[in-house]
Amino acid sequence: MSIVLFGPPGAGKGTQSARLVSDMGMNHVSTGDLFRAAMKNNTPLGVEAKKYVNDGKLVPDSVTIGLVEEVIAAKTSARFIFDGFPRTGVQADALVEIIEKAGALPLSAAIFLEVPTEILHDRLTGRRVCRNCGAVYHVQSKPTKEDGTCDLCGGEVYQRKDDSSEVISTRLQAYAENTEPLKDYFKSKGLFIEVDGLGEPNDVFNRLKTCLE
Repeated sequence: MSIVLFGPPGAGKGTQSARLVSDMGMNHVSTGDLFRAAMKNNTPLGVEAKKYVNDGKLVPDSVTIGLVEEVIAAKTSARFIFDGFPRTGVQADALVEIIEKAGALPLSAAIFLEVPTEILHDRLTGRRVCRNCGAVYHVQSKPTKEDGTCDLCGGEVYQRKDDSSEVISTRLQAYAENTEPLKDYFKSKGLFIEVDGLGEPNDVFNRLKTCLE
């Protein structure tokens, strides 16, 4: 199967996607990772994306769709988990078209992680990421053993600009305006499943596995 895992920023999509990749052999497609790689390499799409990502705004559909299409075309027989994509109705229509055009595995479900707004704010402001290996930490729930240093590789652990307090409200507003309507879109396709995103990561993962099984 191929699935979409969506929900507001901070809902735990990246954490749960990593578990699905490890336990079920799925291929993780994260637009956030694609953006950061393109920005780091200063590709034309990366330069364009940077203008929006650093301000907490949604990257234009044309840029996002182009990056995802490249990934799908390279692995047409893979089972994908789309994390952070689609985020708009235009992107959802484009994903269906891209999959059909490439002859890739069709979508089997669109799983929404439900988390209250106040919890999202705490998760995002406390999140820290290793600049070297990308490991994710949290100042309260998962702190590093040594302040500012990754437990895994010793790299610098920092707060991404789009996780700063002043940007979070913009991100959540953009989500509400553009991504929330995707619930109705996937309901109309018979693909929508809602999962409680609260609790320990293992508990949330078990709920996800139950839905998929």
